[in-house]
Amino acid sequence: MTRSGSMRLFRVLTLGGILGLLALILLQTLWLSPPERLPRSLVLAVLALPLLPPLRGLLHGRPRTHIATGLLTLPYFLLGAWLAVSPALQGYGLLMAGLSLLLFTGCLGYARLALHTGQPATDAEGPTGGISPGDGGRRAR
Repeated sequence: MTRSGSMRLFRVLTLGGILGLLALILLQTLWLSPPERLPRSLVLAVLALPLLPPLRGLLHGRPRTHIATGLLTLPYFLLGAWLAVSPALQGYGLLMAGLSLLLFTGCLGYARLALHTGQPATDAEGPTGGISPGDGGRRAR
């Protein structure tokens, strides 16, 4: 498989993992098994909101965002493994753990290939947007 084909595969894994995780959380929380002791909005805020900020960078194929999102998958894997041992939520836990592993694999593979090939990152200007503190606020050219 070519390098661009591998990068495309890892992007599909990443997007499938994060969108699948979001869909699973929304389905489980709102429809299949709503929480009884906690408000739905709180459960959604804790589980789904952390997945939304990196979504833009993942859709644009930014390697830095893939690296950060790879770190974000650990709590979802741990929660999925924890829920997988309870008989009532075993399927939900296994799906969450599987989708978080899918997301982690996609993020790791894409970031590794994108940074290894020297592909110009779309976020190469960094968090300041190309403006350095010493230039009076003008964009660096």
